[in-house]
Amino acid sequence: MPRARTTQTRATETVPAVADLRRSVGLREVARAAGVSTATVSRAINNPDVVSADLRERIAGAVKELGWVPDGAARALSTRRSHTIGAVFPALSVGDFAHATHAIQSELSQAGYTLLLACSEYEPELELHQVRKFVERGVDGLILVGQAHHPELEPLLVQRAMPFVNTFVYDRETHGTCIGPDNHKALVTMTDYLADLGHVRFGVIAQSTRNNDRASARLEGVRDALALRGLAVRPQHFAMGEWTIAEGRALFRKLMDTDPRPTAVVCGNAHLAVGAVLEAAAMGLRLPEDLSIVGYDDIEVMSHLPVPVTTVRVPSAEIGRIAARVLVARVEGKDYSAPLEAVAELVIRASSGPPPTP
Repeated sequence: MPRARTTQTRATETVPAVADLRRSVGLREVARAAGVSTATVSRAINNPDVVSADLRERIAGAVKELGWVPDGAARALSTRRSHTIGAVFPALSVGDFAHATHAIQSELSQAGYTLLLACSEYEPELELHQVRKFVERGVDGLILVGQAHHPELEPLLVQRAMPFVNTFVYDRETHGTCIGPDNHKALVTMTDYLADLGHVRFGVIAQSTRNNDRASARLEGVRDALALRGLAVRPQHFAMGEWTIAEGRALFRKLMDTDPRPTAVVCGNAHLAVGAVLEAAAMGLRLPEDLSIVGYDDIEVMSHLPVPVTTVRVPSAEIGRIAARVLVARVEGKDYSAPLEAVAELVIRASSGPPPTP
């Protein structure tokens, strides 16, 4: 038994703690291995442009050989910046948000920043919780979606002097805080296009407006454009869904189970539009001879369906790139000038045309 205890003691003594392993290689060891000063190593890591290519290569070799990772906490303490940006999106797998996320990450990476990502699921309380956690972690800035947030969110950011931008929305009254399309204007344009073709009976499969100011603005765009022509959407020609193709199919069939039927159906997002087009085909309806179907957003499948879908295309990747550049500039106290209103493009395809002749 004494021997067992001795063996156990020796084993414990000879195995260094994880923390000791992490501390075993630091700036001094890298500098010693590269044959330079610690100040030169620091410059090579933080401002590589001021260090010669030869020194950068020598220091990089030492870093690789020793397996050194710079201490982010210490760096943040000395620079007062963490070089991280937080982004809270309502959904992560949806086309436009996914495209924007890739663009944001690419742009931030080039600028030396890391992206931290969270999903709010269109819940203001959850968004506020995630923002608080990002602030606690010391992010340098935040990218949000829309302008409708929990009432405590913006005061929190103002109190902490936290730079932030709202994306996928543009409002002249809040110019400088938002980057994206004018959702209301985009759907006015789409509705005017259909009305100019001669449509007067409009159906709408709207995206849910719950905690979604962009969907609300799009719905109001349809209604306002029709009102200027003395038209309106009949109650039986209106339905509301979320994000799924299945919902689009079910709601489209509900709209078509009316008399008279609408001759043009405006869908609040791409998935609802795809579902409507698929269900129209299942019902034996011809597009655009029997009716027109249009959408919002432009996911890849919309242009590859047997009848390609007319839609509003949002430059989501460009929105992500500009948001990242604007936010980094503000974090670093620099000026950055860019158009903050992203122009939404009307893409006309085979799913839309004049109404059927009586």
